[in-house]
Amino acid sequence: MTTPSHQPPATSSTTASTPPPTPARTEPPEPRTLGQLRESGHEEKPLRQEIRDNLVAALAEGRDPWPGLHGFEDTVIPQLERALLAGHDIVLLGERGQGKTRLLRSLVGLLDEWTPVIDGSEFGEHPYSPITPESKRRATELGDDLPVTWRHREERYAEKLATPDTSVADLVGDVDPMKVAEGRSLGDPETIHFGLIPRSHRGIVAINELPDLAERIQVAMLNVMEERDIQIRGYVLRLPLDVLVMASANPEDYTNRGRIITPLQDRFGAEIRTHYPRELEAEMAVIRQEADLVAELPDHLVEILARFTRGLRESSSVDQRSGVSARFAIAGAETVAAAALHRATRQGEDEAVARVVDLDSAVEVLGGKIEFETGEEGREQDILTHLLRTAVAETARSRLGGIDLALLVSALEEGATVTTGEQVSARDVLDGLPVLGESDLYDRIAERLDATSDGARAGAVELALEALYLARRVDKDSADGETVYG
Repeated sequence: MTTPSHQPPATSSTTASTPPPTPARTEPPEPRTLGQLRESGHEEKPLRQEIRDNLVAALAEGRDPWPGLHGFEDTVIPQLERALLAGHDIVLLGERGQGKTRLLRSLVGLLDEWTPVIDGSEFGEHPYSPITPESKRRATELGDDLPVTWRHREERYAEKLATPDTSVADLVGDVDPMKVAEGRSLGDPETIHFGLIPRSHRGIVAINELPDLAERIQVAMLNVMEERDIQIRGYVLRLPLDVLVMASANPEDYTNRGRIITPLQDRFGAEIRTHYPRELEAEMAVIRQEADLVAELPDHLVEILARFTRGLRESSSVDQRSGVSARFAIAGAETVAAAALHRATRQGEDEAVARVVDLDSAVEVLGGKIEFETGEEGREQDILTHLLRTAVAETARSRLGGIDLALLVSALEEGATVTTGEQVSARDVLDGLPVLGESDLYDRIAERLDATSDGARAGAVELALEALYLARRVDKDSADGETVYG
């Protein structure tokens, strides 16, 4: 058996994929007054037309406007694109951890990078179309000298987590007592401090967990979304707001914590159901993309965690109404990597590489993220352990299928043992493997799992040993930080 010492890990199996880099921000255009803006030939577009044009351009070019989203390509994305092309306000329905917030934030990429606004405007009004009394007055007085500044697309997205204490003032607005104290009359519209939705004029406002809003607060949104006017303490302001309202909700919230009132639900042009990744590859891609790893995590461990998560979603012992978030697998990957770093530090290893023995740490700390069905009290650990073992067995069949492990089984039956565990370094695991004569079995196992470093090779052999144990072909005894196969 060959065991290269401390070679760099194989990129294909260990490097966590990262979200596509954000394009470098360009310099804003030159025009700084209304007159210069007109001379430049700039044309004003309504928000929905701007989004529609940019989406159509991306689709025509074959460019993915939804970077970092996995598993939605044939389901959620086509529905979302049609809704945006239609200019609809949208509510996303789905259980926790399905990527709803990430999907909402990706909408920023469909806005123009820079858009002109009246300098000093509270609403970010377009210089061609002032809508507030103050901006109209300034436009009349200054004419082509009206100052213009440029707003980046990231500044045109606002997000609010709906909480029970959210008020009408937060979302729509209220009378500002400080402005009244300055001498303005109560009948003056300029005494109003506007809330998040009107201040998002010419932009996107996203409200997460919409059913958590008190029903009376939802009522305050009706006119803003349909008639596009604002009603505050007797004021009725006809402001032609140009805002795209997005929202997310957990379907279970309709009957438990709250609901979206029917008139507001009716004002959303589209309701789109999200879902967890339906393909194993998409589940793994999410883990790789989102997990912040402190140690090398080979692909077969990522697959085990993905299968483990999917097994929990299919288990009758788990409350599927609350769902099993993608964050479970992500936190699991981070925990396993942390366990590898902890072991490598204590054992003096040059590099930290996660192994099968580190998976138990995920079960120990992540159980609290799962809601079990009534009647399963006291069995939670057993359920998690069983599903993890099932995931390990399935991954071993997937990754090592076709490799005959009979020589290793025979060596163990004849009295040899393999010791591993959190207190055993990778080098010690490899040095303690039974000699199999001229067989290249260990090399074939390592090659199949793309394992080149000591840590990765030790982890590959551990997967084979664990598969044999789960198939009841060898025994295993664990105690005091060591696991002995024999």
